[in-house]
Parts: sequence; structure tokens; C-alpha cells
Amino acid sequence: MPRATLLEVRDVAVRFGGIVALDGVSFELQEGQILGLIGPNGAGKTTLFNCLSRLYTPNRGAILFEGSSLLDRAPHRIAEIGIARTFQNLALFRTMTVADNIRVGAHGRTRSDFVSDALHLPWVRRQEEAIAAAVTELLDGLDTGGRRFPAAQSPGQHLGGIGETFTDQPLLAIAHEPQRPPLPDESISDKVVALDFGRKIAEGPPASVQQDEEVIRAYLGKPRAPVQ
Repeated sequence: MPRATLLEVRDVAVRFGGIVALDGVSFELQEGQILGLIGPNGAGKTTLFNCLSRLYTPNRGAILFEGSSLLDRAPHRIAEIGIARTFQNLALFRTMTVADNIRVGAHGRTRSDFVSDALHLPWVRRQEEAIAAAVTELLDGLDTGGRRFPAAQSPGQHLGGIGETFTDQPLLAIAHEPQRPPLPDESISDKVVALDFGRKIAEGPPASVQQDEEVIRAYLGKPRAPVQ
């Protein structure tokens, strides 16, 4: 059974004066898919993320989420329809572990108050137990190997941001640079979209995009020599 389309990016273009940040980018994301957006520095990745989270408004094109236009929404109304985002520069508590940072983020969405917390009422204890269980399940799903990194250290910094995002249980999670390698051999993405100078230069399964001549040229400056 084919999966429904969750996100559609149609011919999106963004210009800052004479600088073309995005030049007619189009792709689709299906429900349950993981899409990797790659490209060298300055390729347009952050600009596209800013369009998806409504920090920027494209000069041209459309962005649809579950069939409805995102461009009709204010930035503060994006989270309420199920879109969450991590940022490249994360504001985490640097002396705390990843798990503790995620717990702090989760508490921001609880219904407890100062008096209830001070008295440690039964419903508050149940809420805290539910948060602890959810954080443990989330970190196990992120495959930390049982480790709980300090938030200030990579990969703890990236895991902390991703973890806080997923406590919202969004329909679409936008993770800005969750890992450093541009296209790892063991990609978790179902498909990859590659950008260069604001243009889409490749789209498809990770293994296919990894061998694409334009992608290789964008990263290395020249085609890769054939394997003998």
C-alpha cells in the first residue's frame, strides 16, 4: 500500500538581493520516510530548513504539509501542526547529560506547577515516571549504546537536540546536521536530496546519490576515479 505524501516542496526559490540561495528546489517526503538533505557549505540546506520552519518566505514556489500550504502559517504556529526542528547551534545545559536535557525539555510540556511539584503529589510522580520511561526509550532508539553523554560533548550535543525534538512526537522532525559525514556508507535515510549552490543536483536512494557524478564533483571538485 503506497504511503501518503507528508511534505511537498515545489519549485522553491529564495533570493537575498542578488544572491540565489535556492533555485527551484522540488521534492516529496512520504509518511514514515527519512530524507537526508546534503550538500557542501553554502548549498542552501539551512535556507531550505528555514523555509520549512517558516523563518523565511520563499520568493517563489509552494510548500505543502499534509496537503495544506505551510506558507499561510506564522512561524509560531508550525509546532501545533506537528513540525519540530533542531538547530545547528544548540542551547543545551552544558554540564548536564543528554538524558537530563531531554527531561528538562519534556517538563516544559507538562501540567505541573510549583505547589504540586513541592508537595510531590501522586499525579506529579506518575508524570515524572512517564517522562523518565519515555526518555529511556528515546535514547535506546537513538542507539547510544547505553551511554549518556554530557550535553557539551559531541555526539551528546546532537543527541540532546534530537531527543528534545522527539519528545514532542512530531509528524515531521527536521534535524539540522545530526551527524557530520555528508553521506555515510551506512545511511539511515530512505532517500537523499543533494543540493549545490541552491540547486537540486541529485535525488534517490543513498547508494545511488553517493555515486552521482555531480554530487562527487560538488564535494571533491572532480569526478571520482573508477574502482579497478
